[in-house]
Amino acid sequence: MEPHNLTSVSEFLLLGLSDDPELQLLLFGLFLSMYLVTILGNLLIILAVTSDSHLHSPMYFFLSNLSLTDVSFTTTTIPKMLVNLQTHIKSITYAGCLSQVTFFSLFVCLESLLLTVMAYDRLVAICHPLHYLVIMNPLLCGLFVLVSFSISLLTSLLHYLVMSQLTFCPEVEIPHFFCDLSQLLNLACSDTSTNNILIYFIGTIFGGIPLSGILYSYTQIMSSILRISSLGGRYKAFSTCGSHLVVVCLFYGTGLGVYLSSAASSSPRKGAVASVMYTVVTPMLNPFIYSLRNKDIKSGAFRRLLNRTTSCL
Repeated sequence: MEPHNLTSVSEFLLLGLSDDPELQLLLFGLFLSMYLVTILGNLLIILAVTSDSHLHSPMYFFLSNLSLTDVSFTTTTIPKMLVNLQTHIKSITYAGCLSQVTFFSLFVCLESLLLTVMAYDRLVAICHPLHYLVIMNPLLCGLFVLVSFSISLLTSLLHYLVMSQLTFCPEVEIPHFFCDLSQLLNLACSDTSTNNILIYFIGTIFGGIPLSGILYSYTQIMSSILRISSLGGRYKAFSTCGSHLVVVCLFYGTGLGVYLSSAASSSPRKGAVASVMYTVVTPMLNPFIYSLRNKDIKSGAFRRLLNRTTSCL
C-alpha cells in the first residue's frame, strides 16, 4: 500500500470510547458535567487566590497557575470529544489533531513542572521556615513559572516536529477520544524508530527529572518532620503539604496506570478508557482536594468571596 504524504491527509477519525448511540448520549452528559465541574472548580480557585489578599503567597500563586493549567489541559481534548459525541461525526482535521498533540504535551509537561516547583516550595516552608519569604520571593516565583512554561513549550514544539515528519497510510482511524501521540505513531507508514527514541528521550528528561525532584523534596521534608519532637508539630508540618502530596500521587498514579494498561491490554479502546482518569478525573478532583483540605481556602477565601458577591447583588 502506497503511503500518503502527511500534507495530503486532511482528517483523522476519532473512534472514541464507544460506538453504541445510547451509550454515547450517556457519555455526553457525563463528560459535559465533569468538564463543567472542572472549569468551575478551577476558576473558583483562581478567583479566590487573585481576589483575596490573605492568599497572596507563593503556595497559592503556584496553586492558581496549576488550576489554570488544569483548565487548559481539559479544554485541549474534552470540547472536541463532546462535539463528536453530540453530532456523531468522529472526524478531526489534520491541523486540529496536530494542535491537540502539541497543546496536550505542553500542559502535561507544565503540570508536572508546576508540581515539582510546589514540592520545592513546601520543602522551603518546612525545612527553612524562617527564611521562607526571603527565598520564595515574588521574583523567584515568577521565574519558576516562566521557566516551567518555557520548558513545556520547548517539549511541545519537539512533539510537533516529530509529528510533522510522519507519513500516514490511508487508514487513519484513531482508537481514542483525542489525538494520542502513541496511537498516531502506530498509524504511521514511515519508519518511526527515530521518532520513538526521541519521544522516550523527551519523556525521560521532562518526566523523570521533575519526578526525581519531587521525591527528593519529600525525602527532605519527611526527614525534617521526623526531627520534630511533638506529635502535634509533626501533624501541623505534614498537613501543609498533604494536599500537594495527594495531587502528586493522583497525577503520576493515573499517568502510570494509563501507561501500564495500554502496555498490558491488546485493545486500544481499553487504553482510551484508562486515559479518562488522567485527562478528565484528575483535573476535576484537584480543586476539591485543595479546597477541602485547606482551611484558608475552604473557610476563609470562599466565604469572603461569597460575601463580596452577595453584597454586590
